[in-house]
Amino acid sequence: MFEQTGDSRSSDICTVKRMVDDDEQRWDAFVMDASQATFFHRAAWRGILEEELGHRCHYLYAERDGVITGVLPLAEIRSRLFGHALISTPFCVYGGVVASDPESAAQLTQAATSLADELRVDYLELRDRELRHPDWPVKELYVTFSKPIHPNEDENWKALSAKRRNKIRKGIDAGLQARHDGSIAEFYPVYAESVRNLGTPVLSRNYYRRLKQAFGESWEITVVTHKDQPVATAMSFYFRDQVHSYYAGSVMRGRDFAANDFMYWALMQRAMERGARVFDFGRSKQGTGSYDFKKQWGFDPKPLPYAYYLVRATEMPNISPTNRKYSLFIKAWQRLPLPVSQVLGPWLARDLG
Repeated sequence: MFEQTGDSRSSDICTVKRMVDDDEQRWDAFVMDASQATFFHRAAWRGILEEELGHRCHYLYAERDGVITGVLPLAEIRSRLFGHALISTPFCVYGGVVASDPESAAQLTQAATSLADELRVDYLELRDRELRHPDWPVKELYVTFSKPIHPNEDENWKALSAKRRNKIRKGIDAGLQARHDGSIAEFYPVYAESVRNLGTPVLSRNYYRRLKQAFGESWEITVVTHKDQPVATAMSFYFRDQVHSYYAGSVMRGRDFAANDFMYWALMQRAMERGARVFDFGRSKQGTGSYDFKKQWGFDPKPLPYAYYLVRATEMPNISPTNRKYSLFIKAWQRLPLPVSQVLGPWLARDLG
């Protein structure tokens, strides 16, 4: 189907192409300069999705006169349990078209719907941060939380509620320590236990190693310890002036010391030290404990209008843990021995994009 061209003339012709390895540097240069682009639009995600998780990628870009004018990362997930989908971008909270002009955006959207039709997927999902397809079905399940970080620590402390400050002091009094040079070996056991307790399968250890390899200095692990034993951890990504606290969790005994509160305060301090101006607390499902926790930190929820182009499906998918269909599975998974969950988890999690 590619190359696809717009209705233009001479050097103004807009062409949609599929990204190859030689295009990655140009792709990332565009992403770094485009204000609407996110960390999850970076080219390295293609290799991670294909090589670590086994999903075929279709990374499309629009080009005019040899210059990239728009990008759209897409990955195809085939699952016997969860169906066949084309998503921008699975395992990422943001995605969709980023373009420097309306024609490039329109051409990329048209290319995506044509590809969805050609592949006969159940649906195409674009994880937009703004409402861009009002005529498509839009899911209103997720919200995202972010707010500015003040360069002065005292101002950030004053911005917290009295309850949150007391929780942080509880961790300090308990002797919790945070450092930001953690390893995958420290991160994975804590994170795997945390998601098991929530009833969610964990991805493989190699997946997280690949993130470190792909994103280098943009990647960082924070480890919170109590008496030298890890009780909470977070994997963060830095992009431009933002920090994304993306994968985070704690073990049960960490709750006695308010380890999560202590950790997020440490993450904000670290972000301030590194010069970040925006703290992205990530997405949450409305009506969940995670949603309430983030609101209590003073973050205002912003809806994520994920848009769907339906091909074979007749309605938007719902593979969220909030779906009652999966409630028995979640309860059973929470009771699994941790080693068993780490063996079986990656096999299931790779399809839960």
